[in-house]
Amino acid sequence: MAMVDEPLYPIAVLIDELKNEDIQLRLNSIRRLSTIARALGEDRTRKELIPFLSENNDDDDEVLLAMAEELGVFVPYVGGVEHSNILLPPLETLCTVEETCVRDKAVESLGRIGGQMREQDLVDYFIPLVKRLAAGEWFTARVSSCGLFHIAYPSAPETIKTELRTIYNQLCQDDMPMVRRSAASNLGKFAATVEAAHLKTEVMSIFEDLTQDDQDSVRLLAVEGCAALGKLLEPQDCVAHILPVIVNFSQDKSWRVRYMVANQLYELCEAVGPEATRSDLVPAYVRLLRDNEAEVRIAAAGKVTKFCRILDPELAIQQILPFVKELSTDSSQHVRSALASVIMGMAPVLGKDATIEQLLPIFLSLLKDEFPDVRLNIISKLDQVNQVIGIDLLSQSLLPAIVELAEDRHWRVRLAIIEYIPLLASQLGVGFFDDKLGSLCMQWLNDKVYSIRDAAANNVKRLAEEFGPDWAMQHIVPQVLDMINNPHYLYRMTILHAISLLAPVMGSEITCSKLLPVVITASKDRVPNIKFNVAKVLQSLIPIVDQSVVEKMIRPCLVELSEDPDVDVRSFATQALQSSDVMMSS
Repeated sequence: MAMVDEPLYPIAVLIDELKNEDIQLRLNSIRRLSTIARALGEDRTRKELIPFLSENNDDDDEVLLAMAEELGVFVPYVGGVEHSNILLPPLETLCTVEETCVRDKAVESLGRIGGQMREQDLVDYFIPLVKRLAAGEWFTARVSSCGLFHIAYPSAPETIKTELRTIYNQLCQDDMPMVRRSAASNLGKFAATVEAAHLKTEVMSIFEDLTQDDQDSVRLLAVEGCAALGKLLEPQDCVAHILPVIVNFSQDKSWRVRYMVANQLYELCEAVGPEATRSDLVPAYVRLLRDNEAEVRIAAAGKVTKFCRILDPELAIQQILPFVKELSTDSSQHVRSALASVIMGMAPVLGKDATIEQLLPIFLSLLKDEFPDVRLNIISKLDQVNQVIGIDLLSQSLLPAIVELAEDRHWRVRLAIIEYIPLLASQLGVGFFDDKLGSLCMQWLNDKVYSIRDAAANNVKRLAEEFGPDWAMQHIVPQVLDMINNPHYLYRMTILHAISLLAPVMGSEITCSKLLPVVITASKDRVPNIKFNVAKVLQSLIPIVDQSVVEKMIRPCLVELSEDPDVDVRSFATQALQSSDVMMSS
């Protein structure tokens, strides 16, 4: 609220900038409308600022978009809800402009203001606005009106409600496809406010007209309405009115419509009930899984787990699984990738036996897919399978493939494997881990890609946490410390990073006896990057070791580094010394 106390001179400047030729100045001023309004006060904002904005709406789209957004939160600045109707005229004008994003934002702001308005004000001001827009000569006004009916309808008297339903029906039959599209996409919201008696008659009649529209862009938006209307109707009405439409849509001549059906189908299963799902929706879904357009198969494959959750496991195994197998060898990598991202979720749905017999071979084939995204999607969800089939079977069947992927030529695949290793380690246990995966973890510390080396250092720390300091002292620390002599400085930096991560896990004794001497030796390195990283690591070790060790070993090393010829080394060493002083004093 400090803005209110600002002198009026800047406010005058802001008002002048609203008329400036420079678009950036106008934009800045519009974004600070709330400041101007607070300075002017509620009365002057209503009488001067809002009329000014109503007149000055022939501007660049960027400015109009900012204005539409600002006006949506302007109710407190015009004197509260009782004066909110004053904001409607400028927004009504913005609802008619050509730029879609401006209209959408104006409709959103009108919806926000309408949601706060008193019932009588809605009848006196908001409903007439909706009617004017719906009767607009230019199609943009009619497009915008469709998004406001669900705000206007609940407060309207009975006679006006009938009129609003009639107007919406006319918009659904408008000559312009853009208007029909808007009516189709907003039908669900409007239907949710309409009384049950009119829902079954008038709204369903509107819906059926939209589903038979000659424009596929209108029909595909009607598909979205299927799910929304399905939730509003009783199951028997849903079967009678919605189900035939969906079945027809799943065979529509336009792939875009079929794509929308593939995305929405599982939501309708609950609405129509188990019987209709089994007899009508499962065959429709199978058709979509085998569609000749890859985009439709991608959408259908991505929903396979959600769809199977709704069905009995037996039905899913008999009806859906054979086509899932087909998709795992689909000619499109994107279809296989979509399947790989969800197929692991089928394991808990189908149960242990079906997973072992039917799903494991599919997992293995996808793990060996030639495209990295497919392999990546399988790796990232392995834990879902482990919960179902147990670690013994997982390690026998999938572990060889995992080991192979650990050396994959695509670094993102290697990264996904590294992130999965601690989970795998905790499930496999120490013995199995040492035999199969221990050497891989060390190998990653010398990877050519920085992200892999960084993840490998974190991985080493998480393994030490999982198996304990004694195990880490035996299996990890010696190998890690050996790598500090690597001829390439980037790999030596990775080892310093790994030491800083391991120290808190290993504790003071091991840090002092094994890790700290290696760091001190590295401070003599010829590469400045190593030396300033040594300063950073020493700073992180100060809270872990005893005060005597800090005095004897860490501070002398930092003092030496603080006199280094390189400016960065001096800077980090000085920072570490200051940190050590603070620690000592506290």
